[in-house]
Parts: sequence; structure tokens; C-alpha cells
Amino acid sequence: MGEDLALAFETHRGRLRSVAYRMLGSLSEADDAVQETWLRLSRSDTSQVNSLAAWLTTVVGRICLDMLRSRTSRREESLDTHVPDPVIDRLDRTGRLDPEEEVVRADSVGIALLIVLETLDPAERLAFVLHDMFAVPFDDIATIVDRSPAATRQLASRARRRVQGAAPVPDPDLSKQRTVLDAFLAASRGGDFDALVAVLHPDVVLRADSGALVGGAAVSKLVRGAKAVAEQALLFRQFAEYARPALVNGAVGVVTAPDGQPLSVTALTIVDGRIVAMDILSDPERLASLEFGGVLT
Repeated sequence: MGEDLALAFETHRGRLRSVAYRMLGSLSEADDAVQETWLRLSRSDTSQVNSLAAWLTTVVGRICLDMLRSRTSRREESLDTHVPDPVIDRLDRTGRLDPEEEVVRADSVGIALLIVLETLDPAERLAFVLHDMFAVPFDDIATIVDRSPAATRQLASRARRRVQGAAPVPDPDLSKQRTVLDAFLAASRGGDFDALVAVLHPDVVLRADSGALVGGAAVSKLVRGAKAVAEQALLFRQFAEYARPALVNGAVGVVTAPDGQPLSVTALTIVDGRIVAMDILSDPERLASLEFGGVLT
């Protein structure tokens, strides 16, 4: 019986991890939430459970909600810029993917969207993620947030309005994204300020999460505007030669890896041929825990 239960759980592990990642924006925390879900399953009597998938989704949702609530106060006290964990895979020169990678991309959620989800109330985030991304009925979500189905529907509606107004929708064509990335990298390597500005949206936002303190001050930063972001790119021009195009959360991005050692991962959001958002993770501790999907080989 125990072996059968473990096998049944494994068939749902991928979906549960996807739910947890969208809820938490952290791959390690998502894995913790999935492991806790397994522990609760192994200790429960599921003989009367009609749908194991629904039961597991409810459990992982409740675990993630508790985790979000426990860290909310810590995030509010921090002035650092936070970039969620990126999901990285290979990207060829044309931007084409093999069929397996296309499936991964179709199931991806962009870093820019995850950043907007970070601004939601935990219950709003749960309602939006479970209903809008995974089609979980409001009746089931209501039991997790301890509200009526009607109130839960309102949670999702409020979250949807905030997401639609704040999360840019990237160009779907990877080859066009790759053209913009190549232009950006060429301008960075050549120190061409005007070319950099040309490929950036006037209101581009750069977020850099270093996860570190230098002299008691955070070196993470938030920069707005094409000229200011171009200046930042030129400040780090010496690293541009080590930039490797990659698929980051389903969109074109960059892994910067001198001598094959990851220094940063940059997620790009490209709309109408211009970069509207650059989200950079350079926290050494978090980088060390990431899977790079063959990008470094």
C-alpha cells in the first residue's frame, strides 16, 4: 500500500511543484512544500478521497499559503529588491526549441509576472494561481483560505486586475526576442550607449537582486528609464563577453558565466521589439542552488 501511494504521488509531483513555484517564486521552497505534502499524505487516511489530485492540490496550496504568510513580515521589513528564482534551459541561435523544451516553455511563467504576484496578498495570490493558472474550482479554494466561494472569487478578481495592469505580456516569438537580445549584447560589448538606449523601452525597469550587503548597505537595486539602465549596462561591460543566451522562464535571457562559473542570470521581458524589464539574480548562494539546463556546457 505504501509503495502504491508513493507511485501515485509521483504522478502528481510535477504539477504540485508547478503550483508551489508559482505560489512561492522559490524553487527550493517549492520543493520543501512538495515534500511536506508527501509527508502529510503518508500520514493521512485517503481511503475516502475521491480525487487524489484535488486533495494534493488543496494540501500544497494550504502549505504554500502558510509559508507566504510567515514570510510577509520579513519581506516588508526589507528594502532589498527581490527577484524570484529563475528556471533556466538551453536556447539555440535561432531561438528554436525541441518538442520537449516547447512543452516546458508552454508551462512557464515569466519572472515579470512572478514579481507582480509577489505584491499580492497571500490569499489573493493563492486564489489567482489556483483558479486562473490551474483551473481549481472556487469551492475548493474557499476551504483553503477559509472564506466563502463568493469571497474567494473576489480575491481572484482583485488579483487579476492587479496582474493585468502591471505584468507586461512578452512577445511570443522567441526568434524575434533573440534578435533583440543579440542587439543588446552587441551594444553592451561595443560600449555603444545610443544603441543600448535604442533597444530599451523608454520606461524599462531593471531589478538587480544580489542577496548581499556591502558595508551594511544593500547592493541590490531598482533602476528605471532607458538611459539609466544603459548606463548600468556599460558599468558592467567587462562581463558582456561572458554572456550566454538562455531560456529563462520561457523567454530569452542571459546567463553570465566567466570560466563557466555563474555570476548572474538575467530574465528579459521584450515587448514590440524593445526590452521593458530586466530582472537580474546575482546572489551567489541562490545561483549555486540553480539547475542551468546545459547552458554552461
